[in-house]
Amino acid sequence: MEIEIISFGKISELISNQKIDFDGIADTDNFKKHLEHLFPALKSMKYKLALNKNIVQENTEIINKATIAIMPPFSGG
Repeated sequence: MEIEIISFGKISELISNQKIDFDGIADTDNFKKHLEHLFPALKSMKYKLALNKNIVQENTEIINKATIAIMPPFSGG
């Protein structure tokens, strides 16, 4: 399964590849575990995932050709 990754802030310094092929990753919980396996520094960072422009609040199914944004904490008004 091909997933496009968009990363922001310090996270973009860790993840240089913006398209990664993930076989056997069907949901956002497993995606996060696999991502932290590939990039161990993410384990100590706080971040949120957005799947196809929607912030993930709970485990969500990932379809092929999805876009996942990995975002550090942010605030604003």
